[in-house]
Amino acid sequence: MDVLSYLVFFLVVAGIYAVATLGLNLQWGFTGIMNVGVVGFFGVGAYTAAYVTGPNYPDAFGGFGLHPLVGYLAAMVVSGAVAFVVGLPTIRLKHDFLAIGTFGIAICIQLVAMNWKSATRGFDGLHSLPKPFAAAAGSPFAANLAYLVMVVAIILLVTLALERMVRSPWGRMLRAVREDETASAALGKDAFRVRLQTFVMGSGLMGLSGALYANFTGFVSPQDLLPIFTFQVFVMLVVGGSGNNWGAILGAVVIWGLWTATETVLSALLPPGLQQQVAAVRIVMVGLILVAMLLLRPQGLLPERRNVSPEARLKP
Repeated sequence: MDVLSYLVFFLVVAGIYAVATLGLNLQWGFTGIMNVGVVGFFGVGAYTAAYVTGPNYPDAFGGFGLHPLVGYLAAMVVSGAVAFVVGLPTIRLKHDFLAIGTFGIAICIQLVAMNWKSATRGFDGLHSLPKPFAAAAGSPFAANLAYLVMVVAIILLVTLALERMVRSPWGRMLRAVREDETASAALGKDAFRVRLQTFVMGSGLMGLSGALYANFTGFVSPQDLLPIFTFQVFVMLVVGGSGNNWGAILGAVVIWGLWTATETVLSALLPPGLQQQVAAVRIVMVGLILVAMLLLRPQGLLPERRNVSPEARLKP
C-alpha cells in the first residue's frame, strides 16, 4: 500500500507539472514565446486558489471558502489577466529580451509574496486549503486517488482542446509567427495579437497548475515560487518534444520521475559529508540530461507533427 500511495502521489505531482508544461508548449513550442516567468504565473494561480478556497485568516486577505473548482477557474482568469497586463508592454520583445522581462516579472511576484504579509502572510504561507474529495473519500489514499483522476481528466480535456486549436487555421498561424514573424506580418497577420493571445492562454494554464498544487498540498508560500520550477518545466518540454502536446505530458512524467529517483539514488551513494549537496547534484544531472537531449535528439522524445497536405503526400 505504501508503494501504491507513493505512485499516486507521484502521478498527481507529475500531472500538475504536465499542465504547466502544456501552457509553456503553447507559448514556446507553437508560437516561439520565450517565457522564463513560468513560476510567476504558477504562483499567481496558487495564491488565487488559496484566497478563493481557503479559510479566513485574521492577518491576511482571503477566506472565501468556496469550492476548489471555483478556485481553479478563478486561478486561470486571474493568471490570464496578469499575463495580459504584462504582455501588453513586453510581448513585442524577442528571444533573450523577452526572457529577461518575464524572468523579472516572476521575481517581482515572488518578492510580493515574500513581503506583502497582509495579503500573503509571507513565509508563514496560506495553510489549511481544502482538497477536493477529501471529506467524502474517507482516507488520505482514497482522496489522493480521486484527486489523481481529476487531474488526469483535466489534462485530457486541456490536451484535446489544444489539439483542436493547433490543428485549426489559428494553429497554423501560430507556427507561421514562430517561424517568420516578418513574413506573417507581410501576409496580413497580426503577430502581436497572436503572441498576446497565446501568452494569455498559456499563462492561464500555468495558473491552473498552481491552483491544483495549492489545493493538493493544502499550503502555499513564497518557497513554492523558486526559479527552479521554470527550469524543470522547460526541461520537461524539451525532453518530451517542443511543439507536441502529448510530448509535453510525457516529458513531465519522465523528468519528474528522474528528479525524484535521483534524490533516492544520490542519498544512497553519496557519503554522509556530501548529503547536503544532493539538491545541487540533482540539478546538475538534470542539466546534463537537457544538454544531451539538445545535442542528440533536439526534437525530443515525441517530435512535433507537421501538417502535410494530401497533395504533398502523393509527391515522390
